[in-house]
Amino acid sequence: MKKEQSRIEEVYKKLQTWLEETKESEVRSIAELLEQAKTILIAAEQIPEQKVKQFIANLKYDLSDFYQQYQADIKHSTYLDLLNESLWSDLAQITDKSQVEWAELMDDFQHQDGYHVGDYVGFGQLQCQACQHCVTYTHANVVTDCIACGGKDFRRLSLTP
Repeated sequence: MKKEQSRIEEVYKKLQTWLEETKESEVRSIAELLEQAKTILIAAEQIPEQKVKQFIANLKYDLSDFYQQYQADIKHSTYLDLLNESLWSDLAQITDKSQVEWAELMDDFQHQDGYHVGDYVGFGQLQCQACQHCVTYTHANVVTDCIACGGKDFRRLSLTP
């Protein structure tokens, strides 16, 4: 019992020491922060209002330009395209293909003569009617020319569950 009481007192002392050190550190941090804020305010008071407005306008412009450049980079990012396709491929692997077959059946009825370049296709595999090359689509996409022969006409193959 005394051993346990001694251990509790030791833990309590360690906790109290830690709290005191933290308190001193926090007070110093707050004092430093206030001193920095004071320095910034004094400096800001010496800047003409017109220059502050110009600085803010320049900052907004730079942030807007950065955002637009970032968006352009995303559109042309091979890494993000591969990541996107990889994600769709992984989802396709865990999909119940028989359910997808039923969902795609109505679309197949609308494309009885096959799929052509520019058509939208869902999940599935299209086979070029000219060279028999197969292209797998793991998500809704626009049909493009056959990469093997440039063919423009395709037929959808049945999925294997």
